[in-house]
Amino acid sequence: MVAFVDLLFWFSSLYILPFWVMMWFAPTSERTAALMRNEWVYLGPLAVAYALAVLPNVVDIFILLGTQMPTPDIVVEMFDDREVILIGWLHLLAFDLFVGRWTWERMVAAEKPMYISTPVLILSMMVAPLGALIGMLLTRELNDGVASTNPAGASAVQTH
Repeated sequence: MVAFVDLLFWFSSLYILPFWVMMWFAPTSERTAALMRNEWVYLGPLAVAYALAVLPNVVDIFILLGTQMPTPDIVVEMFDDREVILIGWLHLLAFDLFVGRWTWERMVAAEKPMYISTPVLILSMMVAPLGALIGMLLTRELNDGVASTNPAGASAVQTH
């Protein structure tokens, strides 16, 4: 029988792929905008999976991290447990997708072509802070409020 941890790991890992593929290869599509406009669609299932994994362990996590300053040794010890590895993985998937969505939104608002946006978004999927940094540098001509007030690039998205 497949363990619950494995099921959540594989579900979440596969669930994120369509969102990334749409942002990479159809960045200005109305379908991409519709998918990425609603946090309940792209982030909700990851948040539910995270809650299912973290809630049974939340007291232990709070006790461990709330009673002493985390050290590399404590973090390594924490990640010796499969359930904590799943929690960390889900945290990374959700964070990467959230930051990737933000970076995609800025790329669309700045009208960056796919040959620029796709590599940046691939970096965002693999190493979100680096992808976000490069995305910020490439879209620095935007004033700070453009992407945050333009839900999923709605006005910059071309409808076909």
